[in-house]
Amino acid sequence: MIQVTQKDLMPGVHLTAVHTEKFKTCLLGATLLTSLRKETASLNALVPFVLRRGTERAPDMEALSAALDELYGGSIEPNVRKKGSVQCIGFTGSFLDDTYTPGREAILEPAAALLGDLLLHPVKEDGGFRREYVEGERANLVDRIRAQVNDKRQYAQVRVVAEMCAGEPFGVDKLGDEASAAAITPQKLWDCYQQVLRTAPIEFYYCGSAPLERVRAAVQAIVDGLPAGERAPLARPEKGNAPAQPRRVEEALDVTQGKLAMGFRTCIDAWDEDYPALMLLNAVYGGTTTSKLFLNVRERLSLCYYASSGLMKYKDVMLVSSGVEFSKVGQAQDEILAQLQACKDGGFTDDELEWARRSVVSTLMTTLDAQSRLEDYGLGQAAAGLTEAPDELAQRVERTTRAQVQAAAQKLTLDTVYFLKGKE
Repeated sequence: MIQVTQKDLMPGVHLTAVHTEKFKTCLLGATLLTSLRKETASLNALVPFVLRRGTERAPDMEALSAALDELYGGSIEPNVRKKGSVQCIGFTGSFLDDTYTPGREAILEPAAALLGDLLLHPVKEDGGFRREYVEGERANLVDRIRAQVNDKRQYAQVRVVAEMCAGEPFGVDKLGDEASAAAITPQKLWDCYQQVLRTAPIEFYYCGSAPLERVRAAVQAIVDGLPAGERAPLARPEKGNAPAQPRRVEEALDVTQGKLAMGFRTCIDAWDEDYPALMLLNAVYGGTTTSKLFLNVRERLSLCYYASSGLMKYKDVMLVSSGVEFSKVGQAQDEILAQLQACKDGGFTDDELEWARRSVVSTLMTTLDAQSRLEDYGLGQAAAGLTEAPDELAQRVERTTRAQVQAAAQKLTLDTVYFLKGKE
């Protein structure tokens, strides 16, 4: 049995507490939510990794590891995520649940105290972050940005989004760009973090056996230590408009397999009543191994090494990703579009629809079985100002009709085609 309670701790600071005894660990997280902007994306992305290098009481990685060892080998990991046009930076901690500690020793309170130290009491030098830590983590961030090109499938998706949503916050990568990252100084990073700490909405998340009031009391010390400031709610991203003719972008790299990425405007996002219909449409079209793209473009016609579609839940975007031989890119693109037209025309069987429904519902329900997936789902909902639980969304999917799925398909428009080809 899972019981979810949401509570405002102060204006702009929110706690989601999931009370359950089905896990042997508890999860405790704190995330700052800030609008994704090109000017600050790399600064924000660097912050949690520098914070994780040390606190006033545990000033280096060795001392932090020792503190976590005392909490029965717990972990606190920095993370940077993108939920629509919101950049989410912070920490997720995993600890042995108090139910399973010797003598039921309390872990929650010291874990929350350590989390608070990371957020509010980092190692300082000359009134800012320690230079050695900033320079080391800055180099790591630049390496991570450069390394994105190594996964060509993921790189093509990043590139099509950047082209499709140029000028929109959603077009900014969660890590920012290499030039911005390389230019970060300790003072610039410190000033940025103080601004975020004063103004960003903050989401605390807990999943474990502790009751709500105990969780609230455990994180209250962090809340009390936050600097004063106005934490304005984040705006819902605006929907984009597809151009009259799709944009076409080609890039040449040293690859032996072409990567074709196609970006569609859906006119539907998570805030809309017909979002469950879009989820089902995606599953019918390319989101599962029983989908039209998989069975037709990949299996029957052998035009792609892989072909699948995926939704950007908090933005009106669907991406189709495929790996193709250079000589077959035109055929593959035509067939990908033909399969979408079939969906628009209602050319899918009752069986195809039910296979899709079972897949979508199953994925939503299994979210309840993994703490990390529950937390990630909850964070996205919080960033969007939505409260619908996975099982509630699954119930709406169950009620969605064939006509609604076809109507969702008819709203899709091709916006941008990106092709990664080999060098001549």
